[in-house]
Amino acid sequence: MNQLHAPTQLFRSSWSLYDAVIDGNYMSHQELHGCVRPLIAARAALGNYALLDLGCGNARCLAETLTAFPPVRYVGADLSRAALDGAALALKSLPALELREEDMLRCTEQVRPGSFDLVYSGFAMHHLAAAEKERLFRAVAAALAPGGQFLLVDVLRDERESRETYLHRYLKMIREEWRTLTAEQVAEVSEHVTQHDYPESFPVLADMAMACGLGMARRLVGHGPHQALAFSCL
Repeated sequence: MNQLHAPTQLFRSSWSLYDAVIDGNYMSHQELHGCVRPLIAARAALGNYALLDLGCGNARCLAETLTAFPPVRYVGADLSRAALDGAALALKSLPALELREEDMLRCTEQVRPGSFDLVYSGFAMHHLAAAEKERLFRAVAAALAPGGQFLLVDVLRDERESRETYLHRYLKMIREEWRTLTAEQVAEVSEHVTQHDYPESFPVLADMAMACGLGMARRLVGHGPHQALAFSCL
């Protein structure tokens, strides 16, 4: 398997597992998207807008917001065909819906410059290595129109925390708090996190984004390692 695609293999083959995580609100999806919704609503109030959704999955978390504040153009990229089929159903009311079975980094690098007012990514960027995160920030900066925003929901580690310490803390949380998952599901998720999660701290992401052409980063809300950030377009 292409190493770039390896981090997504678990959820491409077992999307119901991610839905179970959302059902339990174990990654604070409800609280994080509660902060994202007003920003999308505020942009919609300004007039027509286009949104690029990176690692869109089945769009379950954004569907209600986007139905209430529909973009004139929505492009979602994900490697899971099953998830994209779910997104097609969840977002069927949108006026212009384009779903791409494609790696989110390559998708972003191929879009027309300045063609999106909002770029959103939920719990996907932490799978990328540092150099790939930089590529994604540069591509997002190019994709955004003036005044646009990059809304990022993801896992972050503490500023003075190593990846190893982060993994110990996160895996302990999964074992002790994700109680509705089966033992097999806990094992699957734990293996996935151990092999493929490379979260950065907020200062590192903020500096990286600035160096790659985005403006100041804002932390919208944080629930432990699960956080929502907004980056402005210069």
